[in-house]
Amino acid sequence: MDNSRRTFLKHMALATGAMMIPVSGFGAPRTDKWGQMLPLRKLGKTGKEVTMLGLGGYHVGWTTEKDAQEVIETAMAGGIRFFDTAESYDNGGSETRYGKYLVPKYRDEVFIMSKSTAKNGKLALEHLEGSLQRMGCDYVDLWQVHSLSTPADVDERIENEILEVFEKAKAQGKVKHIGFTGHQNPFAHQRMLERTASKDIFETVQMPINVIDSYFHSFIEHVLPIALERNFGVLAMKTLSDGRFFGEKKMNEKLIWTSDDPLIPNHISAEEALFFVWSLPVSVLITGAENKMMLQEKIDMANRFVKYSQQDRINLMEKVHEKAGGKIEYYKKV
Repeated sequence: MDNSRRTFLKHMALATGAMMIPVSGFGAPRTDKWGQMLPLRKLGKTGKEVTMLGLGGYHVGWTTEKDAQEVIETAMAGGIRFFDTAESYDNGGSETRYGKYLVPKYRDEVFIMSKSTAKNGKLALEHLEGSLQRMGCDYVDLWQVHSLSTPADVDERIENEILEVFEKAKAQGKVKHIGFTGHQNPFAHQRMLERTASKDIFETVQMPINVIDSYFHSFIEHVLPIALERNFGVLAMKTLSDGRFFGEKKMNEKLIWTSDDPLIPNHISAEEALFFVWSLPVSVLITGAENKMMLQEKIDMANRFVKYSQQDRINLMEKVHEKAGGKIEYYKKV
């Protein structure tokens, strides 16, 4: 590795080290009526505390009905209390399954987030009403402007009165907190942060955060410092690059990805990849799991998490730098 790359790694490790924020109650067991919860972290300016691991709703939508129910039950038994979904996941199927297996039994003890891909305010309101109906909720804890793609996309949504709908929904109590997401372009996130700086209406931001992000179109470099400066809750996704850290990925038994030299286990372990992310100032790491065994593995990792030092993070980044780029982080668009 050349000196310039090593200098960059050290700069990023030091910068992210400086960004670390206290996590209220981290390491101190907390319980509710369903048992012991995973350690809690602050969700930025919301004042809420959320479990360090959250269940991703995308997989809940496309996996089998039996597996979806088992995953939700495994999440609750394992101490997860943060549940992610979106109206677009399986055309509302993910929310419908939360409405069957999560909300009726567990609503008062869980934090539920949904999202809208709408490009205009009218459609966003329709999405919200549909989400609430499918889940059988009077409100969601967090509602996010979903899947920002470019700075122009941000401008279009703002001009089409997206923000007004989100603010009104919060004022009406239909949502408790609001934020935005995206995985394609860190400069779309930057644009939204710039356009809302004066009003500062958002409280959370969701984005890809993983051990190879800093090498290519980096959200850690371009978005995370601003988000932390404004006390946003940071929601980490794509922590294993949507499964492309592994040798292959299947969805509904269809093979969609193979690699002769997978990042895991040839270069690092899954535990190292997740510990890297948890060692950064993220509020929650959102993981997708199509069956209970896959989710239990992540729950076990959360229970044995130990924070990595700056040097630990540098060492991991050095191990994987040659694997970084658009092949693994295919969802990033330059």
